[in-house]
Amino acid sequence: MLAVIVYHLGFSWAPGGLLGVGVFFTLSGYLITDLLLEQVGEGGIKLGSFWLARARRLFPALYVMLLVVVVWITVIGPRQSTDFPGAVFSAVLYLNNWWLIVHKVSYFEQFAAPQPLNHLWSLSVEEQFYLLWPLLIMVAVHFLRERRPGSGLRPRLAIVTLALAVLSAIVMAAIYHPASDPSRVYYGTDTRAQELLIGAVLAMLWPSGRLRAGITTGARNTIDAIGAIGLLGILYMYWRSTEYSPFLYRGGFVVLSLATAMLIAALVHPAARISKLVGARPLRWIGVRSYGIYLWHFPIIVLTGWSAVRGVPLGRAALQIAATFAIAAVSWRYLEDPIRHGALHRLWRRHFSGKRAKLSSRELAWAGAGIFLLGVAGVGLAGAATKKTAESVQSAKFAKTFKAKTTPKIAHRTVCRSVAHIGDSTSLGLESPEYLPDPRLRISAQYARVGATTSYLDISGGRSIVERYEDQPNGQEAAESLKARNRNGCWVLALGTNEAANVAAGSTYTYRDRINIMMHTIGNAPVMWVAVKTLVTSGPYAETNMKAWDEALVRACNDYPNMRVYNWPGVVKENWYVTDGIHFTSNGYAHRAHEIADALLEAFPEGEPVDRTNSSNCVVQPKLYEPPPPKQPPASPTTTTAVPTSPRG
Repeated sequence: MLAVIVYHLGFSWAPGGLLGVGVFFTLSGYLITDLLLEQVGEGGIKLGSFWLARARRLFPALYVMLLVVVVWITVIGPRQSTDFPGAVFSAVLYLNNWWLIVHKVSYFEQFAAPQPLNHLWSLSVEEQFYLLWPLLIMVAVHFLRERRPGSGLRPRLAIVTLALAVLSAIVMAAIYHPASDPSRVYYGTDTRAQELLIGAVLAMLWPSGRLRAGITTGARNTIDAIGAIGLLGILYMYWRSTEYSPFLYRGGFVVLSLATAMLIAALVHPAARISKLVGARPLRWIGVRSYGIYLWHFPIIVLTGWSAVRGVPLGRAALQIAATFAIAAVSWRYLEDPIRHGALHRLWRRHFSGKRAKLSSRELAWAGAGIFLLGVAGVGLAGAATKKTAESVQSAKFAKTFKAKTTPKIAHRTVCRSVAHIGDSTSLGLESPEYLPDPRLRISAQYARVGATTSYLDISGGRSIVERYEDQPNGQEAAESLKARNRNGCWVLALGTNEAANVAAGSTYTYRDRINIMMHTIGNAPVMWVAVKTLVTSGPYAETNMKAWDEALVRACNDYPNMRVYNWPGVVKENWYVTDGIHFTSNGYAHRAHEIADALLEAFPEGEPVDRTNSSNCVVQPKLYEPPPPKQPPASPTTTTAVPTSPRG
């Protein structure tokens, strides 16, 4: 639980904190299977009582949290997208993980604030397991007869269960692609079942009710060593893994589950000493309330100041953690623990067993408050708390041709009479009236200013040269489409952010492959690449990856004399970026439009030959110009869209 909180707060020293959910899956698989097999040994699984116990434990706290979150959003904000009601109802039905998959909601979005309920996917996986697994166990124990039924061990059942876990791992590896967002395999019940099933295998071979404290010192030391190795393995994966590590999806979750199983095997043994460390009172206090902590921590983080700002504001994080623990403690004391011990049943019998209900004034007040909050939530879900968008942020795109009515009278102009500009989401604000209300500041006007009176803009969020996002044309396809119209014109390729990220995420297409694809598609026309820079410090979009891409561009100049590289990183300022560290403010886009046009003039001036075969003079660095401030800059970006590795870039 602590690892998950650290991950969601954004602390860089535990990038694999999301694996805390995987640890819990394996633990849950063990505990539930151990309980079910114990019931089998006592005469049979009591499905009704099992499901009722799970409902008492899970439903009340979840539904109260959902009610509070919807009311908060309705009254206070921030407004959510129009698919927010679907997220709520899917959470109520414990189908949230599949809803997220169908609606292509990424778990790893960093640029736009996530929905406050995105963490509920894991509870849906758990509940689906609780519904199906008892039925499968009942069928399996009926048909699989163990050789020694009295021992409590079920090796044959364990073999079948292990085969299912291996199948789940194979499905994950088969579906996963390093150049695609991993959310599908991260959310899927089919792909995450491996962790639950490995825990179940342990319960079949290591039932807690059959373990005895009376063992030798050597056996105790061995058990403690196994547990310590498992714990260190988990901590190491928290420290070294990231959500984009291909290793995770190609067997890494199996490794995590095995390490967790090793730790569980030690913790449940009555002779083990490691349980005294892990079972310290503060950790037990958190463990008892971990369900409420998990429910509340993410909405609190998202609704009280989530941002993609680099670094974590420690003061805010401390307050968010304190609020999470306080609310979880109240939830446990007054809601979860009483209800799991039958409080609702007693309340029903006390007040509704007769002909007329008898409620105290305080109970009536609570009932009235609940009805009022349900009404407010209903208004919010009906649309008052959501914002309508013409198109998904993730599919934002712009394709248009601009022709200047007059030819500017300038002493120095570019040889380019037309220019085809192909860009990703870092170009979306260059022609946007929302970012640049003054048309003179937009990229089409800036190209005309330097002599390129016709400009073909093809900009798409999530664009990469090779990978496609949301079936939109990739960079190569955009170039092929524009080639016929931009005959004898120049090209500006504002791509690379997603190239660097995709390669870092494990794409088999190298930097050079991607550059070659575009240059061969365009041919011998003058081409200017815009180098890239981010303020991100980790993950595929880290600045170190951007530098590697820029260096590959400069090296490629030796093979393409018609190619230039504009050194945008040399002029961009940190205060031009929005909080995601990748996209730009209105002021930033005004500078970007002006500087790219000046760079085109510098790269391909009229009257000079295009060919320069030395990479040292292919880098373009015009002087920095201060454009007039844009009018009415928007407070935050509205077009921060995604790449195949994650909704970014």
